[in-house]
Amino acid sequence: MIGAIIGDTVGSVFEFVNCKSTQFDLFCPQSEPTDDSVMSMAVAEWLLKDADRSSSVLEECMVKWGHRYPNAGYGGSFANWLFNPDFLGGYRDRTTEYSYYSGRHPYNSWGNGSAMRCSACGWVAGSLKEAELLGAKSAEITHNHPEGIKGAQATSAAIWLARNGASKEDICSYIIGRFGYDLYRDCDDIRPNYSFDVSCQGTVPEAIIAFMDSWDFESAIRLAVSLGGDSDTLACITGGIAEAFYKEIPWFIMDEMRNRLDADWWDIIDRIRN
Repeated sequence: MIGAIIGDTVGSVFEFVNCKSTQFDLFCPQSEPTDDSVMSMAVAEWLLKDADRSSSVLEECMVKWGHRYPNAGYGGSFANWLFNPDFLGGYRDRTTEYSYYSGRHPYNSWGNGSAMRCSACGWVAGSLKEAELLGAKSAEITHNHPEGIKGAQATSAAIWLARNGASKEDICSYIIGRFGYDLYRDCDDIRPNYSFDVSCQGTVPEAIIAFMDSWDFESAIRLAVSLGGDSDTLACITGGIAEAFYKEIPWFIMDEMRNRLDADWWDIIDRIRN
């Protein structure tokens, strides 16, 4: 899942100042992990510590990491979920089992936050079906809109397929058939008119296409950022899939990240990868 965190970190400086080119410095002093990475770590910790995959432990992990990094750039509704659950919007799915003393509850989000945080699901799962189940579970605690769940499932499935030897053609075919995303485009088609989009349906397909057009890990990150839009989240999703597919990340990128992440992050990352 380090690929997702690398993508997020590289894309962080371009989120609101888009770069419609693949020619840019991968890192600068302002490059840093955002909420994408923080919540990816929370989901990873949940998967490592909770064999029952309970929503209550997932909530504990997300709140723990969120409060540790309160200024990571959370969206408005999710920030309320983390820090001010009494002020969550009025939507509440009365059919869900998820409802705790804290007052936190899903709020029908279709935002790309569900897809950006689920990379560990594709690494931990023992089967494609489990990858999708874990992706859905990691999403529905907040993003229980069908598109929010679908985005997390598609991302988790793509990572599972990639790390288990599927070809790009097989990954593309499965994602189209299972989730209905339009992947019959390339980055050159998308880039000219693509703009900021926080939805799963406007982010996940584009992130997968950036991976499909790439030829190695670095090119995948550069292509994702070059699309513009929500650059850190696009590159986060693309990076998670690219790491699983290409297996290798350039040493200079890994060295840069070793200097940017705390040791306890690496403990969780290494346990997920191994």
